[in-house]
Amino acid sequence: MHPIWHNMFGLELPLLEKVLRPVVVYVFLVISLRVAGKHQLAQLNPLDLIVLLTLSNTLQNAIIGADNSVSGGLIGAATLLLVNYLVVRILFSHERWDHVIEGNPDALIERGILKEDRLKKELLTKAELETAAHRQGFASLDEVEQAVIEPGGTLYFVAKKPPVGEIKQAELRHRLDHISQQLADLQRALHRGR
Repeated sequence: MHPIWHNMFGLELPLLEKVLRPVVVYVFLVISLRVAGKHQLAQLNPLDLIVLLTLSNTLQNAIIGADNSVSGGLIGAATLLLVNYLVVRILFSHERWDHVIEGNPDALIERGILKEDRLKKELLTKAELETAAHRQGFASLDEVEQAVIEPGGTLYFVAKKPPVGEIKQAELRHRLDHISQQLADLQRALHRGR
């Protein structure tokens, strides 16, 4: 084999090691991100971005080892893609495992009451929660009936509904306004008809 081809495609490490390295790194990252919490996935601040960028560079050598060949890189990438595909398929088919790996949704506001202990658990500040609420069209957290952080870090909000009495009163007011408008139209029609 010509040296150029050997340098590009010849494996410096055994094939089994080339497959096991990405699997170990993948498992490490899944566990680390699970422990780090949902906040890390949803609210990337500049420090989190720095960690993610350096993390990929730091773990590169753990995945490829001393092998810089094209074949080694392709084997590592293919292994990562295959492992991720299998994990996603398994989690899709087994809801219990999905909850173990990804976690469960967590209510941060329930019945309009802010849950400080859950904010602390998710490493979210009240200001970060308010910012997320503003992005979804809420002027303040006072307008929020429920706020939940999903396992993937997505925050969703449910608006407070006015009490039933207020809704009925508003409907009645609307109907009276409509009736008043109809009476005014009838009076104008009668005046024109005279």
